[in-house]
Amino acid sequence: MEPLFIIPARGGSKGIPGKNIKPLAGIPLLHYSISYARQFASDDHICLSTDSEAIIRSAKKMGLKVPFIRPSHLATDHTGTYPVIRHALQMFALKPEVFDPIVLLQPTSPFRLKKHLEEALELYAPGVDMVVSVMESAANPYFNLYEEDPQGSLRISKGEGPYVSRQSAPRVYQFNGSLYLINPASLVSHDSFREFRMVRKYVMDRAFSVDLDTPQDWEFAEWAATTRFRHLPEKLPSHG
Repeated sequence: MEPLFIIPARGGSKGIPGKNIKPLAGIPLLHYSISYARQFASDDHICLSTDSEAIIRSAKKMGLKVPFIRPSHLATDHTGTYPVIRHALQMFALKPEVFDPIVLLQPTSPFRLKKHLEEALELYAPGVDMVVSVMESAANPYFNLYEEDPQGSLRISKGEGPYVSRQSAPRVYQFNGSLYLINPASLVSHDSFREFRMVRKYVMDRAFSVDLDTPQDWEFAEWAATTRFRHLPEKLPSHG
């Protein structure tokens, strides 16, 4: 079986207006993820899910066909990614059982090396619900994350452990938004990622864990794209 790449790209964005086609280092953001997927699959295995005609036109500039438009009820500020993926699988794949895994590429995480997915695929196996890219979190519920109790006082989130430094506390991880390798059977039999019970982590360096959500994120990404990551994506054609 072959992977199916799903790229969700909504037209609306309040934090960075039009960000999915906003030029990053002179190249529309969406094109980074399309080019990345093409290192692993033909266009027949790449599904762009969008509600925006402008995004469709941008994808067509790269020669990618977009066979359906995402309905408006799946393109609001409150729509989660999970129903968008399920809808895309239904609309795109006449025989979804031939695809395994589903690889979710969010355009807002443009800095990926080819080896990242190659290594993540090695962790994927039958019985695994999902392999997800993460980075080690600096904020730790055992050490420096707190919650308010009913009296309004702060209490450590994860119990009163004997940890005097972050290094001595258990490691915790946060999704970095870059790679999701999803078992299609798990996708259709559950209603959210939270229901998955067998999830494996693929740890990525913080330098690659850029998730574009605010103008400040974009400023950093612009610097990174023109200095540290000039070669990414590795197979990106020149933009005309």
